[in-house]
Amino acid sequence: MAFTNAQGRTQTSLAEINIVPLVDVVLVLLIIFMLTAPIIQSGIEINVPKTRTVKELTQERLVVSINRAQELFVDNARVNINELEERLKARIKNPEQALIYLRADEEVPFGSIAKVMDRAKQAGINNINVVTQPLVEGKK
Repeated sequence: MAFTNAQGRTQTSLAEINIVPLVDVVLVLLIIFMLTAPIIQSGIEINVPKTRTVKELTQERLVVSINRAQELFVDNARVNINELEERLKARIKNPEQALIYLRADEEVPFGSIAKVMDRAKQAGINNINVVTQPLVEGKK
């Protein structure tokens, strides 16, 4: 697009986009997302019991969690105890071969843990591992 200035000369408009500020903004946004992503994925805050014998988890499995307020979660989604059996059946293709991890806060009564384990058994899952942390010898 051309236009004339006050002296009568014809000039063309600057039709190029300056890419440098765009790249700067994109890089800043990328850094912000890289820093905040691990914080967002931290999950549910649970203080699992500490034991002397701890096996390190090597595979990603389905995790059922019970927090201190006795709220139940499948992975990071909150679930009602009455819906747990259906949710597990929907998520797991072969229940006889399935393995789930049960993370329960150390303040949760055993009765609540037993109810969750019973619902998992009703869904056909026989392999339930309870998640613990390693016991540090100086602290008990």
